[in-house]
Amino acid sequence: MKRLWVALAVTLVALATSPGQAHRVSTRGGPPPLGISIPSLTHGQMAVISDNLSAIRALASARIGFDMTTWRLEDYLNLQSFACLWGVVPGSIADENSPFNECAHAYLAAGRALLLQLRQAPGVDHNAVDALISKIEVEMLANGASLNLCRYSDEPFNTNEVIWPHWSEIPSHPPTLLALGAIFTLIAGPTIWLATRDRKLGALQSS
Repeated sequence: MKRLWVALAVTLVALATSPGQAHRVSTRGGPPPLGISIPSLTHGQMAVISDNLSAIRALASARIGFDMTTWRLEDYLNLQSFACLWGVVPGSIADENSPFNECAHAYLAAGRALLLQLRQAPGVDHNAVDALISKIEVEMLANGASLNLCRYSDEPFNTNEVIWPHWSEIPSHPPTLLALGAIFTLIAGPTIWLATRDRKLGALQSS
C-alpha cells in the first residue's frame, strides 16, 4: 500500500511538471558524463527478467565486496525502477504501446546487466549467479523470448539517463488511464470516506 501511495504521488507530480516530449532526462546538469551502456532486451525477455528480478536483487545485495560497475548498475536499477513506478502500472511490461513500456525496458535491461556483471564481481556467490543465469536462459528458450521484438528492443540505455514514462501519452492509452484511475480510487476512496464520516459525526455531535 505504501508503494501505491508513492507511485500515485510521483505520477501526479510528474504529470504536472514534466514536459510531455521529454522521455530521457540526464541525472546531472550540463553534458552528461560517460556512463555505462546497457544493451536493451527483447519484449519477450522482459517478462522473464521481471519474474527473476527479486532473485537478481538478492544476489546483488548479498555481496560483500565492492565493485564500482556493479554498484552503478544496481544504483541505476533502483533509480530507474522508481522512475517507472516499479512496474506496478498494469501493462508496463506486456503492452508495447503502454506509456510505461520504454521505462520498463530500461530497468529490466539494467537488471539483466547487473546479473551478468555479478559473474565477475568480487564477494559474490558465483555458483548462485551461474545457476540463476542458467535458469533464466532456460526460461527464455522455453518462451521463445529472444524472438519477440518491439520498437524498444534495439534501444541501448545508459546509467546517466533516466527514462521516464511517456506522460503525454497516458490520456490516449485507455488501459493505463483506467489503471491509474483505479489506483487513485483504491488509495483515495477510503480516505475520502473517512473524512466524510468524520464530518457527519462532528455535525451530529454539535447539533
